[in-house]
Amino acid sequence: MSDVTIAYFSMEIGLTEEMPTYSGGLGVLAGDTLRAAADWGLPLVAVTLLHRKGYFRQRLDAEGNQIEEPDGWKVEDLLEEMSPRVQVEVEGKPVLLRCWRWTVEGVLGATIPVYFLDSDLPENGEAERRLTDHLYGGDKRYRLSQECILGIGGLRMLQAMGFEALETYHMNEGHSSLLTLELMAQVARRAGRNEPSADDVSRVKNHFVFTTHTPVSAGHDRFPKDLVKQVLSPDLFQALDKLYPGDEINLTELALLHSRYVNGVARRHREVTRGMFERFDVSAITNGVHAATWAAPSWQRLFDRHVPGWREDNQSLRYVAYAPLEEIGEVHHEAKKALLDRIRADQGKELDPEHFTIGFARRATSYKRAGLLLKDVDRLNRMAEEKGPLQIVYAGKAHPQDDRGKQIIREIFAARQKLSPEVKLVYLEDYGVSLAARLTSGVDLWLNTPERPLEASGTSGMKAAVNGVPSLSVLDGWWIEGHIEGVTGWSIGNHHAEEADPDGTTDAENLYEKLESVILPLYYDNRPGYLDVMRHAVALNGSFFNTERMVSEYARQAYRLSGEQ
Repeated sequence: MSDVTIAYFSMEIGLTEEMPTYSGGLGVLAGDTLRAAADWGLPLVAVTLLHRKGYFRQRLDAEGNQIEEPDGWKVEDLLEEMSPRVQVEVEGKPVLLRCWRWTVEGVLGATIPVYFLDSDLPENGEAERRLTDHLYGGDKRYRLSQECILGIGGLRMLQAMGFEALETYHMNEGHSSLLTLELMAQVARRAGRNEPSADDVSRVKNHFVFTTHTPVSAGHDRFPKDLVKQVLSPDLFQALDKLYPGDEINLTELALLHSRYVNGVARRHREVTRGMFERFDVSAITNGVHAATWAAPSWQRLFDRHVPGWREDNQSLRYVAYAPLEEIGEVHHEAKKALLDRIRADQGKELDPEHFTIGFARRATSYKRAGLLLKDVDRLNRMAEEKGPLQIVYAGKAHPQDDRGKQIIREIFAARQKLSPEVKLVYLEDYGVSLAARLTSGVDLWLNTPERPLEASGTSGMKAAVNGVPSLSVLDGWWIEGHIEGVTGWSIGNHHAEEADPDGTTDAENLYEKLESVILPLYYDNRPGYLDVMRHAVALNGSFFNTERMVSEYARQAYRLSGEQ
């Protein structure tokens, strides 16, 4: 284990549908990152929490009311239990931790271990046994307790597992930033001091890398100091209190203060983050997706025919530009049929493979504006009757405490009653990895409508691009970089526009105009022209917005690695 030099910490990691250890984009991205790191053969180990109860399973009744069910799974069937035990102090009580291992294998055979921390041990009290159960569950106290386990317990577990030569700790979001405090305390103790010195702080900073994904102030974890004092051990709280006076602690700022390298997840997000945290230098590494994971089987066969070696070299997907349009149409038709078959199996509804199909699948929350497409149902109906039939496929969970998000789902269900026979709408339950793969490959257009500038990056449109599905999106996040009008997809509005659009009227108008005047006529009246846009989506965006390119940037810029691993 001495050759492993990088530790990757993330509160959620999505590796397989059978392990509900993720809630959405952050966890799925973490899984894709580790797959690409294994492809590269990076000397990396990953740490996360074992969420025995998962996030939740979503059920929707006839009116669109979200019912949340536990998402339990058999840990021992999928993971290997490891022998070491470590202890952390939470609210004055010792909490014993074990870990379980999953191994990610790269395309050339290199492997990366992923360790899941688990407090469900008989030596712990009942409350302590439940601390790692629920992803983003409970109150602030529960969340801070989990973040103690991830950061402090995660570092201790890696050391107990024999990972002693770690040079870089990569914090994927601020949830693990308490590990900076633990490492400082360890450095001080080794030097015979009871609390960290200024030199310890400076020395430790050289070991940390931090990626922030959140452009919304409310998305950064803050905790009142009195709660932190109750949850942390006295020695760590004393060090924290001395280093950071004030009445609350912001875990994002804690990570920023102690990282040698900080990045946002798109160029635009870098600028937004710099505006939020003006004291800090923030770089940008735009997200990607793991192409071999997200390309549908039919697309993989096309890539194998025309771009041999694409799994090892995602950039070579640019040569899809030379694939015949009829083959592009055939492989997309196969992926679309797989989606429609799943819709029939799940909901008993028949959709037509020849009809233009729009996909929208994001977390159901206000700023994603899932209902923007339905803002003027009468216009949507006229458009479908005049230009060609429309099919709309929605999916997405609302956080259990997000009442507005749940209301958005009900509003989408209610809109179905006003749609003409030429517009069909389905809302698929329990959006997860396998459904995301079917959706992003099986629709004809990927729709994305967030309020600017609240999209940090967005990776669902990248998954669509790997499958030749163009985006119609607000110019925010990654789409500012990936958008070439009429070539890789289309824009909603103008990202240079500074005027507010509080009720979405302007963006909705632009969305309808693009569909009505450009996209639907191209699809129904000039199918080769539409297939050419699909081909460019893969060749230009699929070949770039992938985790192979992303991880290579982390290796050079953040991890300071060079040459072949």
